[in-house]
Amino acid sequence: MPISLVYITFKNQKEADKIVAALFKDKLIACSASFEVDSKYVWKGKLEKSKEIAAICKTKPALTNHIKAKVKELHSYDTPCIIFWEAEANEEYKNWIFSSTANLF
Repeated sequence: MPISLVYITFKNQKEADKIVAALFKDKLIACSASFEVDSKYVWKGKLEKSKEIAAICKTKPALTNHIKAKVKELHSYDTPCIIFWEAEANEEYKNWIFSSTANLF
């Protein structure tokens, strides 16, 4: 069984810390790495540029809907970027992710 990677962008580090902490509190993610990105995107017909914080979080596939709901609840953007993809991991790491996250079945 694969793991899920979650890519989320935030307006600043404070918002990223708040939302990632909530994901940890609810045991929806096992770990997270964040970094600053230079974002360019079209919003309401206009090319925008901004500095954002991006986070890549690791979880199990069964928790993706819970993560989407929690991020949307807490995020300041009207349309937050929440992207999931499945990935293979070594067995020990995958087992750690699965044992570190909630069993919400």
